[in-house]
Amino acid sequence: MVVVSVPAEVTVILLDIEGTTTPIAFVKDTLFPYIKENVKEYLQTHWDEEECQQDVSLLRKQAEEDAHLDGAVPIPVASGNAGDDLQQMIQAVVDNVYWQMSHDRKTTALKQLQGHMWKAAFTAGRMKAEFFADVVPAVRRWREAGMKVYIYSSGSVEAQKLLFGHSTEGDILELIDGHFDTKIGHKVESESYRKIADSIGCSTSNILFLTDVTLEASAAEEADVHVAVVVRPGNAGLTDDEKTYYNLITSFSELYLPST
Repeated sequence: MVVVSVPAEVTVILLDIEGTTTPIAFVKDTLFPYIKENVKEYLQTHWDEEECQQDVSLLRKQAEEDAHLDGAVPIPVASGNAGDDLQQMIQAVVDNVYWQMSHDRKTTALKQLQGHMWKAAFTAGRMKAEFFADVVPAVRRWREAGMKVYIYSSGSVEAQKLLFGHSTEGDILELIDGHFDTKIGHKVESESYRKIADSIGCSTSNILFLTDVTLEASAAEEADVHVAVVVRPGNAGLTDDEKTYYNLITSFSELYLPST
């Protein structure tokens, strides 16, 4: 087994989710298809609730900003003919969500609706988050060794907490010291990692970032963050240069903490 030694100065382990703690297949084959299959029913059920109306308003505003884009779907406002009007609006929201997802958009409006839908599904027990088998035991070991463990994902903090709070391993939120999403900055920008270090109250050199995306690893390195690239089933392949340059692990158990 390959062993990667964690530098002695590291006190914080920062984790990506998709492809690192959680199989990409769970995200692609469970989370996102759930949105497509259930968005219309969800809107019809929750339409009159304030949270849902806020989601629709945000999506409508985003649609207005996207009006110049090819294939963008507008969302009309109510005009008075209650029954037909409502169904037309709901269908417009559904079509807009489909269009955004087909283009892999990561707009706040789309992520907010998705987060609320997943929250309803997780809390109702309709789905549970999946983690690779090595993840939870390793995080427990790190915590026992005095490490802090944080999450940094493009998924919203709310969505992250749903995953860790409703998993096949039970509620493991207590193992995580904090969460970051793209509100602090994009994951391919080195400044994001400096902001995370400031927020935690440590130096960037005190952080080890685990991710499956080399562009993210490169950005973190530019900020003097230590990195290891995680190689999991279903992840994108690496070039020969990337395989040579980065510390690679296929399991969290391959990380060796000098203090343990």
